[in-house]
Amino acid sequence: MRLPTRLLLATTLTIAGFVAFGAAAVGTRADDAERAATYAGLRAEAALAARLWAAAPARGDAQRADVRFADSVATLLGRHVTLVDPGGRVRGDSDARDADLRDPGASWLAGYQRLPEVAAAARDSTGSAHTALSSATGEDELAAAARGARGVVRVAATGYVASPLASALRRGVLLAGLAALLLGDGAALLVARSITRPLAELRDAARSLAAGDLSNRPALAAPGEVGEVAAAVRRVAEQLGARLDALAAEQELLGTLTESLGEGVVAVDGRGQVVRVNDTARRLLRLPDAPPFAAEYLPRDRALREALAGALRGELVGGEPGAGSAVELRVQGRTLALTARPLPGARGAVLAFRDLTDVRRLETVRRDFVANVSHELKTPLTVVGGFAETLADDPGLAPAPRRFAETIRANAARMQRLVDDLLDLSRIESGGWRPAPAAVDVRDAAADALGPARDAAAARGVALDVVPAPDAPALYADPTAARQVLSNLVENAVRHTPAGRVTVYTRRDEGAGGVWLGVRDTGVGIAAAHLPRIFERFYRADPGRAREQGGTGLGLSIVKHLVEAHGGEVRAASVPGEGTTIEARFPAGPAAGLAAAGLAPPGVPPAT
Repeated sequence: MRLPTRLLLATTLTIAGFVAFGAAAVGTRADDAERAATYAGLRAEAALAARLWAAAPARGDAQRADVRFADSVATLLGRHVTLVDPGGRVRGDSDARDADLRDPGASWLAGYQRLPEVAAAARDSTGSAHTALSSATGEDELAAAARGARGVVRVAATGYVASPLASALRRGVLLAGLAALLLGDGAALLVARSITRPLAELRDAARSLAAGDLSNRPALAAPGEVGEVAAAVRRVAEQLGARLDALAAEQELLGTLTESLGEGVVAVDGRGQVVRVNDTARRLLRLPDAPPFAAEYLPRDRALREALAGALRGELVGGEPGAGSAVELRVQGRTLALTARPLPGARGAVLAFRDLTDVRRLETVRRDFVANVSHELKTPLTVVGGFAETLADDPGLAPAPRRFAETIRANAARMQRLVDDLLDLSRIESGGWRPAPAAVDVRDAAADALGPARDAAAARGVALDVVPAPDAPALYADPTAARQVLSNLVENAVRHTPAGRVTVYTRRDEGAGGVWLGVRDTGVGIAAAHLPRIFERFYRADPGRAREQGGTGLGLSIVKHLVEAHGGEVRAASVPGEGTTIEARFPAGPAAGLAAAGLAPPGVPPAT
């Protein structure tokens, strides 16, 4: 039902209700006023008749005289008149016959004394009442009674009809209400049209906005609040248009940036639908379909599926792109680094793919080259070192040639160590070596590692200590790898500590589990700018000093690869001038294996 119809119907019902209520109220008040006036007149007439009855002379038959008196008064007043003596007997009634009056058993005459107005008059001098049905006339009556010297006179208006004034008032109210109804309906139609026309325009404008058409703007000429709404809708349309333009520009910029990336980008919404794919991702993953399409059409790689599922659960998978912690997978013969990042509000995930195929191929070429060159250098270096040692040990050799032979032997030994380190590093990186973890006593491993370094430490005034934690006396690691890690860390610490102390220690990792194996020195320290790179191969914080002291630049790199091969991690902390601490965390091993070796931490019973 439209607004004009509703407004017209509401106006009609409201005015009609008021008119009906007014007519009823006016008629009722008029009837009440007329009834009150009638009662007052009846009471006055009854009082007058009572005085006249008291003054009337008693001649001849008293009963007949009272009947004539009642008939005379009734004729004069046009009322029903009844005379009742103090004993309750009807002495005269304008509507009764003589025979009825003389019959004391007439029930309708005997009932007069019980009428409320008669009883009230006998008690209080006057009384009035509405008799629903007169026993004499069989009609409604309005009656009043007054007490006189000879008894009670009752005067009744028989067959009472509402006053013509009340009917006239009702008709006037109804006519006025009809006129008000016509005027109100006309005014309601005019107001409804003045409101519905701008509202219809606002409706059309709102529908256009919802459909994306921002050109339909409502007029601002509407009156009152409707005009304010029209102005607000117009401002909304203008702001929405500006924001849509900005959003379109941003989308275009985002699309251009995404397409220009060297990484593949795949956006998946919360329902598992791929909604955006750039050209790089389409090429790397060989996706022929244009989005949107289900994520099931992505390559069926387990690592990819797990990373996507984790990102949709709100987890960051693979860390930051390019940070070295991305998930690697093989797709369509290519090696890809994957990073999965969840979108805010669980609205989906973004997958970033970086092509590592060329990088891994170059790394393989480099490792093969290093391994081949190292193998080829090993034999001639052994020969050179052997001949130099032979010449240096010749007792007949002159001092100058002997010094030359010692130099050749020292540099050959240094090159031999470099080749050995390169071979170890190549073997670890290529996957040709796998750790065989077992329980390793830290004191025994430290004793083996500290032995070769004791002479150099004594010469430099460096004290060597081993202080494993009571709750971490052992590692679960490959014994050979653990000794090599300790040997490289201790040798490196002694080399960079002119005088002081080098301490080997352990501590239990309460967070991730496992044991931290650390070497702490009081040497020259490392500047903060160099700390992030000290585990790179051939990197030296002080190249001149390290080369002078015979370092190869591969020790810490080998330590990092050995520890990571166990699933652990390494870290370093240093303060220049105060010393350096390097720690390696080895994951926790089976407690039963440590207990069987008698190396169980407190709380683990030894094997029986």
